[in-house]
Amino acid sequence: MKIALIGATGFVGSAILNELASRNHDITAIARTPKETANVNWVAVDIFNSDALAEILEGNDLIISAYNAGWTNPNIYDDFIAGSKSVQEAVKKSGVKRFSVIGGGGSLFVAPGLQAVDTPDFPKEYYVAATAARDYLNIIKEEKELDWAFFSPAFEMHAGTTTGRTGKYRLGLENPVFNDEQRSILSVEDLAVVIADEAETPKHHQVRFTAGY
Repeated sequence: MKIALIGATGFVGSAILNELASRNHDITAIARTPKETANVNWVAVDIFNSDALAEILEGNDLIISAYNAGWTNPNIYDDFIAGSKSVQEAVKKSGVKRFSVIGGGGSLFVAPGLQAVDTPDFPKEYYVAATAARDYLNIIKEEKELDWAFFSPAFEMHAGTTTGRTGKYRLGLENPVFNDEQRSILSVEDLAVVIADEAETPKHHQVRFTAGY
């Protein structure tokens, strides 16, 4: 498949890039500061320029956005919303229909009508970013032209969580996937497996989904 990956140097994006590359997909990696990797076409582009981005995206089978406005960015909320909307517009201009977005887990429902980001124990340092991701989820839910999917990671996700890449996971939709210890956990390596599997065999169309062990 021909896949364009936005945010390919980030924590999540680099894991997805590694997984896609291991499966021999034709990848265009888009980042602020491109790297040099064998068998990957690296491109630098301002994602806020939707016309320029659209030209790069043309001809792909799937666009994956792992865009992150930067955890230390004081304007993270506005930049995340504006950047995400610009990417979405660029995808539409490019003519590519399949669009996968990596969002946040804070919008998952932990009880009827209660999202994780609104609970007292939600980490304050992630609140603004999580709120931005939730608000963008509500925006993309109104998108009717694209065959989009929005992925919410498990609550616990960091490099090497549990055993790194296991290739095993369970899927969910609006609620976190908990293991036997009532933990919502998935390594970033297995998140990449989920996204690559979805790329190759799409199961989610114009919905949000999640995964965990």
